[in-house]
Amino acid sequence: MKEIPFESGAVLVVDKPLSWTSFDVVKKIRYAICKQYNLKKIKVGHAGTLDPLATGVVVVCTGKKTKIIDQFINESKEYIGKIRLGSTTPSFDLETEIDKEFPLPVLDDKILKGISKNFSGEILQIPPIFSAKRIKGKRAYQYARNNEEIALKPNSVTIHNLELKVVDKKTLSFKCHCSKGTYIRSLARDIGLFLDSGGHLISLRRIKSGNFSLEMAKSLDEWIDIIKAS
Repeated sequence: MKEIPFESGAVLVVDKPLSWTSFDVVKKIRYAICKQYNLKKIKVGHAGTLDPLATGVVVVCTGKKTKIIDQFINESKEYIGKIRLGSTTPSFDLETEIDKEFPLPVLDDKILKGISKNFSGEILQIPPIFSAKRIKGKRAYQYARNNEEIALKPNSVTIHNLELKVVDKKTLSFKCHCSKGTYIRSLARDIGLFLDSGGHLISLRRIKSGNFSLEMAKSLDEWIDIIKAS
C-alpha cells in the first residue's frame, strides 16, 4: 500500500460506525496518529457532521489538508434510509421515545410521486431541536435536553433527487441526494406532516459526500490499523 502522509496532510474516507459521533471518529484518528508518530498534537477535522444514529461516509482531513475542509463541507451528500410513518419523536429519529401517534396514510405510486415532487428543488426546512446547530453560543440539543424552549429558524436547502419505495404499510425506504445543511430527520418529519400523519427516521446511511463514496471508505478499525502500520 502507498504510504499515506498523515502528518503533512491526508484525506481519509471513513465508514462511521453506529452510535459514534463524527467528533469521536476525529478524536480516535488524532490519538492514533499522535501515538504512532510521537506527536504532541496534529490538526484533524471532519467535513460534515453525521448523526450518532447514522452510519456511512465521513470525510476526515489531517495536517495541511484541514485547510480545504470547507471545500468538502460545501459539497452535496447522498443518503439511503427508512422512515417510520404514523408516529413522531421529539428528536425526529430513534434517539428519543415516541411522543405521538397518528393514523397511517394510504401509500401508492401517486402518493410517492407527490411526496418527491413536493420535496424537490429548494425548500425551507426547520432543523431538529436535537441537533448540533449553534444558537446563542450553545448547541440546540443542549437546550432540548434541559427542556428549554427555543425557536429554530428555517433554513433553505436543496433536494436534488428523492426516490421513495414502500417497505410496508408504515415504512418508507428512500434515497436522497441533497445540498449541505439538509437534515434528513427533518425531511422524515416533514414527509409525515405532508401525509397528514407522523414520521420519524429509523435508519440512515450516508453513501456519498461530494466525490467520496462508500465504496472508497474504510472502517474506523481499518484506518487505525493502517496508521499503526505506517
